[in-house]
Amino acid sequence: MPEQIIIIGSGPAAWTCAIYAARANLSPLVIEGAISHENHIAGRLPLGQLNATTEVENFPGFPDGVRGPDLMVNMRLQSVRYGTRVITEDVTSVDLSRRPFQLKDSAGQAHEAETLVIATGASANYLGLASEEKFKNHGVSACAVCDGALARFRNQDLVVVGGGDSAAEEGNHLTKFAKSLFLVHRRDTLRASKIMAKRLLDNPKVTPVWNSVVEEVLGDPEKGLTGVRVKNLVSGEKRDIPAAGLFVAIGHTPNTQFLAGQLKLDPHGFIVLADPFRTTTSVEGVFAAGDVADPTYKQAITAAGMGCKAALDAERWLARQ
Repeated sequence: MPEQIIIIGSGPAAWTCAIYAARANLSPLVIEGAISHENHIAGRLPLGQLNATTEVENFPGFPDGVRGPDLMVNMRLQSVRYGTRVITEDVTSVDLSRRPFQLKDSAGQAHEAETLVIATGASANYLGLASEEKFKNHGVSACAVCDGALARFRNQDLVVVGGGDSAAEEGNHLTKFAKSLFLVHRRDTLRASKIMAKRLLDNPKVTPVWNSVVEEVLGDPEKGLTGVRVKNLVSGEKRDIPAAGLFVAIGHTPNTQFLAGQLKLDPHGFIVLADPFRTTTSVEGVFAAGDVADPTYKQAITAAGMGCKAALDAERWLARQ
């Protein structure tokens, strides 16, 4: 017998969807992803990006904040309590042309589903430096909205890397908290929209570092990040910029490769919702929730809300069949 609903993913969208689906007696199956070196490097381990975040201060219901891993483990436990079953493997392929939908996982097992919810998230793009990996969550972040207000960054010198709309948004947000902000970009102009670029560069706290790349993240085990070493691509000159934080704002890569073009995606690979107020996709019976279908907000609370919507959309779709 095919599953009534399979949920692919393991972040706030997936577990919220599972909670709602389980309470609706849909007996959901969550394929949460494999624990592998490849997923670790790509930032795709089970429990999502929040599992690698130390403090979460903007999720409602936690006035003193909550550790990211604690929040995610509790979401998972809550879904299992209501009857969710979990497989800790990757989905390697899907066939959305047949009903029920056909899936295969990394253990070689085949699965069938009447409805499918894709909540695989989007992985933040990093610079790929060994020193950067060393100081993730100890001064290196890829989400200013998530982390910018933390005590370690307030009234400190900060660095943002990037030149597109993401960098402009992150930079503008950080100017609310930073003492000063260095904007490192490999070109001499920003790719961001003119109005966003102007807003950032007109801010007196912002100092652009043009034609440059971050070559190394500096710090120590006790203090965490203490600065960055940048290299000017024109002159070859290197210099150290003391800072308490490095915010990498070079975009996100949605985890949609396994779909092999079977769903409508935008030019950046995010799933396009057929109705922006719902979680429907270009294939009937397939729903999407969280960052994999959200290039705009990328927050835990919005992902959780979309997970709820996906469960309700799937339940109602099944009832109509």
